[in-house]
Parts: sequence; C-alpha cells; structure tokens
Amino acid sequence: MLAAPAVTPASVLPEATQQAIGYPTLFLLVLAGALVPVIPTGALVSSAAVVAFHQTAPFSLAMVFVTASLAAFLGDAALYWLGRRGLKSKNGSRWLEALRARAPEDRLEQAQEKLAGHGVAVLVLSRLVPAGRIPVMLACLLAKWPLRRFSRGNFPACLAWAVTYQLIGILGGSLFDEPWEGVVAAIGLTVLISVVPGVVRRVR
Repeated sequence: MLAAPAVTPASVLPEATQQAIGYPTLFLLVLAGALVPVIPTGALVSSAAVVAFHQTAPFSLAMVFVTASLAAFLGDAALYWLGRRGLKSKNGSRWLEALRARAPEDRLEQAQEKLAGHGVAVLVLSRLVPAGRIPVMLACLLAKWPLRRFSRGNFPACLAWAVTYQLIGILGGSLFDEPWEGVVAAIGLTVLISVVPGVVRRVR
C-alpha cells in the first residue's frame, strides 16, 4: 500500500490559483506594511519567495520581486507624501506623529547626521537595516526633501530590500522539500535578523 502524500496548503491549490491570489495579496500587505510599519513585510516577501521557489511556473520568483519592490516603493512614497502634508499643516497629522513616535531622538539624530554626510546612499542602507527606514524617512522630511528627490533614492532602496528578503526565502526553500518548512525557516531567519540589532544596541 502506498503511503498517502503529505498535504500542505501550498499543494492543495493549483499553481495558477496560488498566483492569482498570492501576488495581489502580497502587494496589498507590503503596501499596508509600508504605511503602517507593524506588518512584518520582510517575512512576507521571504515566505512568498519560498512558495515561488517550489513552483514550476516560469518567472514566479521574478513576479515576487516585482510585486514586493513596487508595493514597497508606492507605500513609502505615499507615507512620505502624507508626512510632507503634515509638516505643511499647522495642526500636523497623525501620519507625521506616527513617524515621530517610531523614531527615537538618538536614532533620528544619527539619521540626520548620516543623511547630511552621505545623502541618497543612506536611503538604500536604511531599507536594509531593521527599524532604520522610519528615522531616515523622518530625517528626509525634516530636511525638506521634495518627494521626487526622496523617490529617486528610495527606488534602489526598495529593489535592494526586495532582493535581500527574497534571497532569504530562496535559501529557506532550497533547504527543505516541503514549502511550509521553508516558510517557517524563512520567517525564523527574518525575525532573527530584525531582533539581533536591537539586542546588540541594548547590550551596548
């Protein structure tokens, strides 16, 4: 008697259905995560990359990259635009206050110093450093960078961010036969990456 094959969520739905549901969902979640920085967007991209790695359809990984980077770029642009509106308003805005609440004074001062010294290059690094995006974005706002200048630097930052977390997902997917195992490994690795810098700062 043959053993029953393991049934996982990724094997229940056909690939075409997974893609039809997965890409729009990934786009919306990454977009929302850029606007409300509490959604673990890095883990989402890594998980999507694991699933794409195990699919046979061509360009699955490329679609994850395009979807994630575009959603991150548009979300950042929208948040920056809302922040600029808050700066111009006499009463500010809840978006600007949310940015200030997530940018401690010491982190903001460091971001302003680095931005003054290195300019656009700091934006690329800020996307790759856990909890680095918001202080640098706020520093750009306080420096009165126009949206066009911010977007010009943020575009390669979003591309680098999407590549980094997609590589984590590919690594997780290549280590395990079942997609769900790779997803668990990718999520664990992204959580570890996000937690370690904070622990190091507290120890210091």
